[in-house]
Amino acid sequence: MGFFGFLILGLIAGAIAKAILPGRQGGGIFITLLLGVVGAFLGGWLGGLLFNAPLQDFFSIQTWLLAIVGSIIVLLIYGLVTKRSARS
Repeated sequence: MGFFGFLILGLIAGAIAKAILPGRQGGGIFITLLLGVVGAFLGGWLGGLLFNAPLQDFFSIQTWLLAIVGSIIVLLIYGLVTKRSARS
């Protein structure tokens, strides 16, 4: 998958992850893109490590599921970090 395909995948996966998670997450479209791309990378890395299933094709359901799960994990961590820093 090319660089721009990975960016599009990350943006869409980040938006889907934001829609799945309950509550309000901060950040705009740039934060969604950044966290989605990081989440897609994390999901691909974890998928390859745990299940031997790396991110391969843009239109593969496996790719999308790994990217969305990775984005959810990254958004949860981001939410914990931003809430903790807002209290301090």
